[in-house]
Amino acid sequence: MNVMQQIRLSQLSHGGGCGCKLAPSVLQQLLAGHSTASRYKQLLVGVETGDDAGVWELDNGTCVIATTDFFMPMVDDPHDFGRIAATNSLSDIYAMGGTPIMALAILGMPVDKIAPQTVRKILEGGASVCDAAGIPVAGGHSIDSPEPIYGLAVIGTGSKSAIRRNSDARTGDKLILTKALGVGIYSAAFKKGALSRDAYDEFMASTTLLNRVGTELAKDAAVHAMTDVTGFGLLGHALEMARGAGKTITIKAAGLPLLGEAAALAQKGFVTGASGRNWDSYDTSVALSAGVPQWQRQLLCDPQTSGGLLVACARDHADALLGTIVAAGYPAARIIGEVTDGKPRIVIEA
Repeated sequence: MNVMQQIRLSQLSHGGGCGCKLAPSVLQQLLAGHSTASRYKQLLVGVETGDDAGVWELDNGTCVIATTDFFMPMVDDPHDFGRIAATNSLSDIYAMGGTPIMALAILGMPVDKIAPQTVRKILEGGASVCDAAGIPVAGGHSIDSPEPIYGLAVIGTGSKSAIRRNSDARTGDKLILTKALGVGIYSAAFKKGALSRDAYDEFMASTTLLNRVGTELAKDAAVHAMTDVTGFGLLGHALEMARGAGKTITIKAAGLPLLGEAAALAQKGFVTGASGRNWDSYDTSVALSAGVPQWQRQLLCDPQTSGGLLVACARDHADALLGTIVAAGYPAARIIGEVTDGKPRIVIEA
């Protein structure tokens, strides 16, 4: 067999999926003092609150939404890798309440290690997800790189009234999470050959489920804020929401939706390095109940590749919105917490 065909994609990278992201504390240092809002009046969303995409308002009231996302493989099947990466890239548009219209591919491959047909399968996997979302891959850019990288730059549109930031949660809001946690745990187990076939199928079903429900949720005035849960884990992205709104967010650990084998694998030590980096970045902004065990904390910090949406909505609409989300094809969706007055932080109750 050709040496190129024997190489596992997941072994060519030092980290996989959104676990490759810089730690939240490092990113804060890099962006400290960087602001664009005051210089460009039409830029509705920039870097100030660590939101999911940039938003530019056109003269006719329509907004252009732009994002980019790419990472290294967390699975070995090239088509699966392409599908996961593309789904993750599209998520930021949906999280802002927009509709994607076009994508550009971002590709970096060690050409001396990966066969051209393997790279083609990665691109085909990504294109298949874009087809499902109803958009073309209209071009892109490629380089020869020491580790395999793939993702998309995505352009979307939305009305100004439908744009949902991560910073507009209100006192009394309930929080809904649309997908189960544990993707990073599963990827760590996969890399060590400890993930069952059923768990792999569950992993693929979650990471390739488009967050398109965000576009519909943004049409509802009861939905105040949205973000997607990716590399910083549930705690990191919830903390961005809390800091942006200047509120305290309380999450009930016992009510979190988990992938079927996530708890068992976490207790066996299958965690990513990003989980620890995430926790170290939260500093004193997270208060953990004494009843929350270490393995559960790992799940709270677990980097989610192509994770679910975190939705802040009016309390009296939460149950109805949850029903709408579940009916739209997100059976793991749960109400997981609430927003209260208080200093910006996360409180985790057992």
